Amino acid sequence: MKIVNIIRFCTGILAAVAMSSCNGFIYEDEGDCDPYYKVRFRFDRNLKNVDAFAQEVGAVTLYLVDESTGKIVWSKNESGDHVKSDTYLMDVPVDPGRYHLVAWCGEGVGPDFDVAETDIHQGLVCSLIHDSYSRAADGSDAASAYHVSRQLKGLYHGTTLSQEFPDEEGTHIYDVDLTKDTNEVNIVLQQLSGGELDKDKFSFYITDGNHVLDHANAIAAPSEESITYHPHHVSGGTAGIDVPDHDVTPMSACVAELTVSRLVKGQPCYICVENLETGKLVFKVPLIDYALLVKGEYGRSMTDQEYLDRQDKYDMVFFLDEHNSWMNAYIYINSWFRVPPQDVEM
Repeated sequence: MKIVNIIRFCTGILAAVAMSSCNGFIYEDEGDCDPYYKVRFRFDRNLKNVDAFAQEVGAVTLYLVDESTGKIVWSKNESGDHVKSDTYLMDVPVDPGRYHLVAWCGEGVGPDFDVAETDIHQGLVCSLIHDSYSRAADGSDAASAYHVSRQLKGLYHGTTLSQEFPDEEGTHIYDVDLTKDTNEVNIVLQQLSGGELDKDKFSFYITDGNHVLDHANAIAAPSEESITYHPHHVSGGTAGIDVPDHDVTPMSACVAELTVSRLVKGQPCYICVENLETGKLVFKVPLIDYALLVKGEYGRSMTDQEYLDRQDKYDMVFFLDEHNSWMNAYIYINSWFRVPPQDVEM
């Protein structure tokens, strides 16, 4: 009888301890009753509305900012195959509190983009690392001091504001949604007269002021200097295309492939093609305005800036006459035929 009473007494003591320390629950996954914080990254800000994080983003850097002070209290970088897993979560071992989450992600961080070292979140500025560049490389008449002529690896930004990290046992998961900041632009010149196009007789470049992005992914305070993007690859050949009032016949063409940083509505950004034999511009057209010409069905569901953030590839076909002058009556953008606005330089 005494043994039974002792067992009952011990069982009661253990139950009381369990109830007081863990609110009556045992968390087998963690092994104790501490709070655990984890962050999940998502990239569904694309035209397919599909989370492509695991397929596209191979590196992440997360900063936790104390909401009350604006100070960065913790940061972590992770990369590799485990980041590309569909089940990837970043462990965030911090004290309970209220935080802003800021992330600069992608394999472009480091080789192509530099995030400033800072103690405050306003200092989390991301700058494109520019190339040393000589005008003699392609004869470009671009006047900016900064140049990039390589293919840029992906850059992604995300921020989640004012999140409470509670002092409660269990696992707490926070989402950071990413926006892709790098874009591919392919400039195609198509000769309609049947003549040959020599890719080495043209200079292709894009000018913009988007080489520095702030902690909120906006273009940093406007700089007096713009940046000039040059092709990382130029090729030539023949292709056939159906052009209004013309037969479908093989035509000479050349393609310039460029990568640029984030396109921002209202920012001056121009595609330029120069004839190196004459030293004159074939055309200078506003890239962002032209990109928005094919917004189409998305115009009913998203703003111009959201479309620019979700679209990350632009194929633009310009047609030249027998004098290698642009026939600006039409243009193909991402396979859509459009009559361009008449705000171009030629």
